[in-house]
Amino acid sequence: MKTLDEVQRQLLAGEFDFSDHAFLRAVERNIGDSEIIEAGNRVFSVEEYEDARYGPSALVLGFTLVGRPLHLLVSLSDTRLLRIITLYEPDPGQWEDFIRRR
Repeated sequence: MKTLDEVQRQLLAGEFDFSDHAFLRAVERNIGDSEIIEAGNRVFSVEEYEDARYGPSALVLGFTLVGRPLHLLVSLSDTRLLRIITLYEPDPGQWEDFIRRR
């Protein structure tokens, strides 16, 4: 199972791919690969889901160089590429400091 450090390393290295759902969301929400890589500069664990439908996963928070917060739901399975399950810009009305649910 991947650790937060491994997730961060793979994001920074661009070693990730998208679920079909995540790819569609990235296009809809105008989130590019470069922003995902930037968000890997500093990654915070928000929530972990050990019994998730598709295996262990984690919701992580990162920020782009211009300060755009991004939530990335990633698979923690031991795979060559980090699988991004979904991604979005968190709503400040629903999140305190983008890390704790209100």
